[in-house]
Amino acid sequence: MHRSAPKSDIDESKLEVTAPKTAAAGVKAVTVALERAVEEMGVARTARTLARVNQRHGFDCPGCAWPEPTGRRRPAEFCENGAKAVAEEATLRTVTPEFFAEHSIDELSGKSGYWLGQQGRLTHPMVLREGDTHYSPITWDDAYRLIADTLRGLDSPDEAAFYTSGRTANETAFLYQLLVRSFGTNNLPDCSNMCHESSGTALVSSIGIGKGSVTIDDFARADLIIVAGQNPGTNHPRMLSALGEAKAHGAKVIAVNPLPETGLIGFKDPQTVKGFTGGITIADDFLQIRLGGDMALFQGLGKLLFEAEDRAPGTVVDRAFVDAHTAGFAEYEKQMRAVDLAVVEQATGLTREDLDRTAKLLAESKSTIICWAMGLTQQVHGVATIEEATNLLLLRGMIGKPGAGVCPVRGHSNVQGDRTMGIWEKMPETFLAALDREFGITSPREHGFDTVDAIRAMRDGRGKVFVGMGGNFVSATPDTEVTEAALRNCELTVQVSTKLNRSHVVHGRTALILPTLGRTDEDTQGGVRQQVSVEDSMSMVHLSTGRLTPVSDQLRSEVAIVCELAQELFGPEHPVPWAEFQRDYDKIRDAIANVVPGCADYNAKVRGRNGFQLPHPPRDAREFRTDTGKANFAANDLHWLPVPEGRLILQTLRSHDQYNTTIYGLDDRYRGIHNGRRVVLVNPEDITALGFAEDDLVDVISEFGDGVERKVTGFRLVGYSTPRGNAAAYYPETNPLIPLDHVALRSNTPVSKAVTIRLEHHVHTA
Repeated sequence: MHRSAPKSDIDESKLEVTAPKTAAAGVKAVTVALERAVEEMGVARTARTLARVNQRHGFDCPGCAWPEPTGRRRPAEFCENGAKAVAEEATLRTVTPEFFAEHSIDELSGKSGYWLGQQGRLTHPMVLREGDTHYSPITWDDAYRLIADTLRGLDSPDEAAFYTSGRTANETAFLYQLLVRSFGTNNLPDCSNMCHESSGTALVSSIGIGKGSVTIDDFARADLIIVAGQNPGTNHPRMLSALGEAKAHGAKVIAVNPLPETGLIGFKDPQTVKGFTGGITIADDFLQIRLGGDMALFQGLGKLLFEAEDRAPGTVVDRAFVDAHTAGFAEYEKQMRAVDLAVVEQATGLTREDLDRTAKLLAESKSTIICWAMGLTQQVHGVATIEEATNLLLLRGMIGKPGAGVCPVRGHSNVQGDRTMGIWEKMPETFLAALDREFGITSPREHGFDTVDAIRAMRDGRGKVFVGMGGNFVSATPDTEVTEAALRNCELTVQVSTKLNRSHVVHGRTALILPTLGRTDEDTQGGVRQQVSVEDSMSMVHLSTGRLTPVSDQLRSEVAIVCELAQELFGPEHPVPWAEFQRDYDKIRDAIANVVPGCADYNAKVRGRNGFQLPHPPRDAREFRTDTGKANFAANDLHWLPVPEGRLILQTLRSHDQYNTTIYGLDDRYRGIHNGRRVVLVNPEDITALGFAEDDLVDVISEFGDGVERKVTGFRLVGYSTPRGNAAAYYPETNPLIPLDHVALRSNTPVSKAVTIRLEHHVHTA
């Protein structure tokens, strides 16, 4: 039997701290995954559902975007957190109109995101009208009419913002951006703005395309893999299998991270004999870098590679590649030779021996992959940092060869696919022109709002309608108080969701909740089962087919919601065949084939054994579609973040019982944190030096220029292995510490991985 939703909320007084684990996955991961699945779904539904995760005729995991293997797939092609994600979506718990009648908005506002999410699947469209104390049911037709009337009543289409979560499939994303551009705006903020926007910005500048250049098969061909600013054991656990295979073929793995992440220390693959008898060590070397020191590391390695080239000319710099395929090399070389390694040591906290050891492996490697995630992207100089990592690969000729390249590891399951389908506030003219030709519309050309700019617009009264296609906007964004006030300033907020979250209780003057199907649910239109498609981190596009009976006959697919809203908004004379698209998703894919580059014969190719891979000119032909026609070396001034006296530098991160803003449970067992979330991980020597003791309750205050501060209260100090001067804490609890204007240069991504903080003793108030 599945277990009912928890009645009580988080009680931080029950928090327990134990020693961190030394190995990830294994039998414990299997046990936890099955326990959580059975609690949510029951035994029969668990067996039926988990057997189809990431299988060729099953559904794509709603968790991370790590690709499936191209060869034989395992019977259990999912990880612990993937099983949790599936269980959350396929739960038998439900949030009905009776639930909303019982719980007022004021009551729900006082609940944690964990409690809200654990209540179950939304079953009916609901409305909260101005002055109401409770959500109440509304028909779909009335909901569409309310949205359309409000949108038509705006002074400008640019007063509306249309947000997209990475869970949205390609077909929905394509239609959603088509609706938005037909309406007359490019205000298409998405979750990528907050995570990998720095990656896209850097890679477009360096190699001409904002996507990674490696495939899953390249991992088995690499002899050196650098994993920087990433925690695969929690955020992308199936990556550990690929790293394990790479090591079996002789590869070396270097982990670069302020925290020793368990998955990179030890991995017990639960689907192999070795996983039960002892497992393997993933990282051959661990560079415990200081927060904000990554750019210095890559520049220091660049200098050492040039020095190695001096000692053995023609053996380190790939002159043939550099001369034929790159621009800006001379300026890059000049800048790297001027790097002061003493400053690099100070900025990174690493020793000269650490740097020399890593540079030697880079110089000797025949095939190098550099992987990264939020640890690099969510820094003020994140774009430049990724350019410096790419510089190292260009120097060695590691783009466009087997087993080598750049590998930004996307977090959400289809965030890359959404961008391919046009979810971007700055889509190029070629895409917009093709869209106009296909449908006979006129897309706006003025760039729209990204996530940060959308919040600013709503805050300032320039944004009056917010529509969220999936996700939990309030908990995913920075500066929580400002973001919540911005949404409350709206005339209308609309959330298309599977489950209850914080964004439903922080609302505009009128608010709608529109319940939608999930990946696991069967989607039948016109009596025919439909399929959607997604793109993973490595540009592979494949189908996803849900087969579970939806928990309510009132659920609509995301495609149906977009199409039905469009028909209400634009009327029957609109040139886009919305009704036809809703009846037959193949028709959507035919349109995608005509508009989106690389998607010709979409319907045929996506039905191949492994789907199909989108073109990637640097990977496929060493072709670089940049402003110079070549791959560009970047010459960046060195920036790093010194620790002010009496202060710490904070990074925010996920727990192991969490995916993005979804809290599955209260145990971060790899780090030894149990039954709570309000903790700050600090080096024990820093705790003492700052006048505190472990287990003290503290308030955390972030500091910025001109006296700008933010504060969160009641966090417990936990001694942990971090570099001196550094700290870590979970989000979204620490999102209030990040001001809206604290963003990465060039990408406008909120910066939550390098925040100056001070600690104060928490004073209990009555």
